[in-house]
Amino acid sequence: MREFIYDSWNSVMDAERNPLRHIPSLQVRHMIMQILAWMWCCTFAQLIGSWYIFGFTAFAHLVVIGAIAITVTTFEVAKKKPHIFENGFRGPGGEHE
Repeated sequence: MREFIYDSWNSVMDAERNPLRHIPSLQVRHMIMQILAWMWCCTFAQLIGSWYIFGFTAFAHLVVIGAIAITVTTFEVAKKKPHIFENGFRGPGGEHE
């Protein structure tokens, strides 16, 4: 039973295993997963009839997805343009620009 639950979860939530894996762009796959997350958030809020809960869960999803997006973006920039981080975000004169 534990393996069934694990496999079921991964078949939906793991972008390398769900049908979205066929979309070549990671950004597009991520955006589609975000839209689906919001759709399910709205669906569950309607099912229980509470917009208060919807607001809380929508905000919580936004915070988590935003944190993930910032992390992925930072990692991609570090991989493709590592020189951006060399000066500690200071300009040529040592000041922020």
